[in-house]
Amino acid sequence: MIWDFQFHLPTKIEFGSGKVRELADRVHELGGKKVLIVTDQGIVKSGILQKVTDILESGQIEFVTYDQVKPNPRDVDCMDAYRLAKDSGADLLIGLGGGSSMDTAKAVGTLLTHGGEIRDWYGLNVLQRPISPLICIPTTAGTGSEITFFSVITDTDTKLKMNILDIRVAPKIALLDPELTVTLPAHVTASTGMDALTHAIEAYTCTISEPITDALALYAIDLIVKYLPVAVRDGSDIEARKNMLAASLIAGIAFGNSDVGGVHCMAEALGGLYDTPHGVANSMLLPYVFEYNIPADVEKHAVVAERLGATRAGKSALETAQEGVLLLKKLAETVQIPKMKELGNVDPADFPYLAEAATKNVSAPSNPRQAGMEDYLVLFHKAYEGE
Repeated sequence: MIWDFQFHLPTKIEFGSGKVRELADRVHELGGKKVLIVTDQGIVKSGILQKVTDILESGQIEFVTYDQVKPNPRDVDCMDAYRLAKDSGADLLIGLGGGSSMDTAKAVGTLLTHGGEIRDWYGLNVLQRPISPLICIPTTAGTGSEITFFSVITDTDTKLKMNILDIRVAPKIALLDPELTVTLPAHVTASTGMDALTHAIEAYTCTISEPITDALALYAIDLIVKYLPVAVRDGSDIEARKNMLAASLIAGIAFGNSDVGGVHCMAEALGGLYDTPHGVANSMLLPYVFEYNIPADVEKHAVVAERLGATRAGKSALETAQEGVLLLKKLAETVQIPKMKELGNVDPADFPYLAEAATKNVSAPSNPRQAGMEDYLVLFHKAYEGE
């Protein structure tokens, strides 16, 4: 654990049932005159977009909508949304949906204040000024993008996921309303919830964790273990939805101020090449990377295992940590996450390419156990075979 650290939370958080009804007030608070809503077709079909636009209309706020966001947002879509924002004169953005919509909105905000192409702004602390004012409204409980200060975009030329990493990309306001997550399908609830769990575990075990992020990460794990199976089983359970949304938020704050690790390095490579949903990719890889990392910090992995349901009575820390591997696999099975082989489009012949991409990920140095291409190659094969 690092005891010389900084902690940032530049986003104002508004959390509670019915909070979305305050959206017009929040837009006025930020001085917005013309809004671009960035969202996807799932949000359109669910009726959530209509709820949001009704609120804006009642507040006499002008808006335009970009509703073509895809999973694993692509650079070309960011550029399309940017052109719409620029042509319409939008001066405030609303990211409505999952992490893909919110990351796209961050990218659009970057372009509105910096110009150029989105690839011009990949990297750490490259931005020259804050992005356009952004309100994020998550409709999934997984990514934590509503409070993180980075945007993950797929480069369509290289098939790699790239990052805008800068505190100036942070949303001004995160508006979290658990009622908006009630209609989320069970399989999306499962994968996004496992994504949040991955965030919490990697935030706690990575090489740059610190006391505040550790406390947040462990609490997020507790909430997810208790409430994710309930939310998957009964999406109308508002108590489970509320706690999962809180867990996602808290895990987002944790990893946003520490980092992730090998799971994300591999998952982002997989998503860049195959367009695999990010939460699904994380879920499939988490037990295998967790097991690989145990020797680097047995005690921390044992603590995680206890939070997952393992007991230490009569066992060593190593045995407890190893039980955590089984519990992660069991949780993924309980919420019906598919196996990698079951996806049907993953080709083991691509694993050398994916392993090399994992080593180049910006979070690779934060993994608790150093991993090279050969290590990632073995892990891809293990996850594929379900060993």
